[in-house]
Amino acid sequence: MGTAVALTALFVVAEALAGWFSHSLALLSDAGHNLADAAALGFSWYAIRMADKPSHHGMTFGYHRVGVFAALVNAVSLVVIAIVIAWEAIARLQQPEAANGTVMIGVAAAAILVNVLIGVWLHEGSKHDLNIRSAYLHMLGDAVSALGVVIAGVLVMRTHSLVADPVVSLLIAGLILYSSYGVLRESTTVLLEGTPTGIDMPGVITTIKGVRGVLDVHDLHVWMVGPGVIACSCHVLVAEQSIREGQQVLRAVVHDIEHRFGITHTTVQVEVEGCDPNDMYCGQQRR
Repeated sequence: MGTAVALTALFVVAEALAGWFSHSLALLSDAGHNLADAAALGFSWYAIRMADKPSHHGMTFGYHRVGVFAALVNAVSLVVIAIVIAWEAIARLQQPEAANGTVMIGVAAAAILVNVLIGVWLHEGSKHDLNIRSAYLHMLGDAVSALGVVIAGVLVMRTHSLVADPVVSLLIAGLILYSSYGVLRESTTVLLEGTPTGIDMPGVITTIKGVRGVLDVHDLHVWMVGPGVIACSCHVLVAEQSIREGQQVLRAVVHDIEHRFGITHTTVQVEVEGCDPNDMYCGQQRR
């Protein structure tokens, strides 16, 4: 990923200079998006390296959430960039400037090539890692926005339109906002320890209750520690039995929810009497 960061950073400088000399807001907007890409890739690279560090007394879960923070920062940066681009595009619509269509097309075509190449590198990892997915969406979104710049350049060359450039910039801003929403929502959910996307909580409850020997389950919590690390804690109610039988129930619960839902870190408390069985998530009462 270090090569991708360096390649993106170099291209940002070239595209920004081209946008400045050709008076193209669309190119400058795309350069700003590419700058966020470089930052996103750098942050993601750092997060991946940190996630590999072993856990210790001060960080018992390790550094998995560094990647989630990276995803959140990347998503927020996209929102800020989209707002700035939209603001400048509206100002350019009020005071149009002629842009150089030829430069726009040439530089944007190169941007498409660079972003598609990096996107291919990141594609496989984006399927399983929120952090890498945020960087991948950066690159994908920038490839599409660069395509918009090409279209704007063609319109400028063919029609000599003064509004094509800022209109495409507004479309780019909308695309950036759209692409950032999913990552922003998912990373926020992880940091708030909400239920991970794709986890069917009623299904988890049914699976636990379906284990032989389990009478009921309560105080159930499922959350994501970091990419690929989903944790669960629960209390299961059992009949009077030996410690060995209780341990067998515990192992069966852990096995079933791991294989059905991919929950890899489970803590189960086996008890004969617990809190109200109807209080599934053991909500604390305010006094």
